[in-house]
Amino acid sequence: MILAIDQGTTGSTCLVFDAEAQLAGRAYREFEQHFPKPGWVEHDAGDIWETTRAVALEALDDAGAGGGDLQAIGITNQRETVCVWDPASGEPLHRALVWQDRRTAARCDELRAAGREPLVRTRSGLVLDPYFSATKIEWLLENVDGLRERAADGRAVFGTIDSWLVFKLTGEHRTDVTNASRTMLYDIGRGEWDDELLGLFGDVPRASLPEVLPSIGEFGVVRDGALGAGHDGVPICGIAGDQQAALYGQGCLVKGLGKNTYGTGSFVLMNSGDSVPTAPPGLLATVAWGIGNRTVYALEAAIFVTGAAVQWLRDGLGIIAAAAETEQLAASLNSNDGVYFVPALTGLGSPHWDPYARGTIVGLTRGSTRAHIARAALEAIALQTVDAVQAMERVAEQPLDELRADGGATANAWLMQFQADVLGVPIAVAEIAETTALGAALLAGVGAGAWTQADVAGREGERARYEPRMGDAERYALIDEWRRAVGRARGWAQG
Repeated sequence: MILAIDQGTTGSTCLVFDAEAQLAGRAYREFEQHFPKPGWVEHDAGDIWETTRAVALEALDDAGAGGGDLQAIGITNQRETVCVWDPASGEPLHRALVWQDRRTAARCDELRAAGREPLVRTRSGLVLDPYFSATKIEWLLENVDGLRERAADGRAVFGTIDSWLVFKLTGEHRTDVTNASRTMLYDIGRGEWDDELLGLFGDVPRASLPEVLPSIGEFGVVRDGALGAGHDGVPICGIAGDQQAALYGQGCLVKGLGKNTYGTGSFVLMNSGDSVPTAPPGLLATVAWGIGNRTVYALEAAIFVTGAAVQWLRDGLGIIAAAAETEQLAASLNSNDGVYFVPALTGLGSPHWDPYARGTIVGLTRGSTRAHIARAALEAIALQTVDAVQAMERVAEQPLDELRADGGATANAWLMQFQADVLGVPIAVAEIAETTALGAALLAGVGAGAWTQADVAGREGERARYEPRMGDAERYALIDEWRRAVGRARGWAQG
């Protein structure tokens, strides 16, 4: 069996797959979110580890996997989130700074004004934005007492969530090329930490960063009962950031194939082949995965808040008790009646990249109800995806013929049909919604020799297909009004 650890932004999921890559066991738990100041988002790294370990054990128990049954482990994770810990004690030295955290927006502005974005763009494929890891590490170095000295002499190390879990499982300080490519410290063309970028972001000590390995291969073996009795010595054989894992899990192994993962945020990735793509404004160039000496790249559009908007309706406003309610509420209306919700709760990502945008609801009247708000949240998920895909299509060699979809929101049939309608192409929904975890399992299975790349490419796994039914006039009108609403949200925090 293969254990896939999917450590996400709001919870940890573990799936166990059998020799035919069929689901044999699963478990999931949420963990606490911390918001110490407006725009700041933190996680307790110790809480993440304990939650993930507990869920892994539950999934293994659900699958009936005893000692000797587990062949390998794959890890996929929320990207860009930064942990810092003492490598001797294994104790976190500060809460993890989450990818959603915007505290370094002013620092990014400062670097942009100084003309440093072209360097960042050329080397890392990314844009100067607090979304990525580099300014988070710089902030920690400057604001945690004694941390710079500890990092300089080896008593503090940094890593994304995958490397934190690898350390807790194996004692090794390692990451893969996909996660390294999201730090803004890694030269994706040369495949190494970049000294000029390390210097730019507060002189990050190279030795404090993890060793970078291909996505497929051994990262270490489980030790000291980290996964309970009977699983010591099991190798971690595959790692990729969540969106790259989903691209792999969707079988997008050929240049030009693309997918969208609907999670806390939504991320559209298109396989770009063996050369670093030239990303236009609003899009990113990133590493899709590494296998041996070969690196595959992707174009990416990153949307920061999609599923998190529905979670906010539930937890922040209390107008729904469960996310599933939104489907019936949206379907109860014949139209949106002019109500639009721009969920820029942590700024806007692709194709706008505006950290100063803020959440905005427009078009409300005395006749507006919670159904309008729920529908507007779902429409915003789809309309943000339209913006991202259209930006990608403008530079792609050909438009997407279909969009492969995965993630929790694909269970919402109303949303998937609306997505097909406003995008104007079919939506192919993956059989397994947790395609990030499937991708991690497939990477680990290939790394362990259980499967081949051809096996992955040949998998069939479409659960549902939605064909567009909306006319062009209605589609264009919705998109135009949506973009007018986005204009109201942009730059709000700047006054």
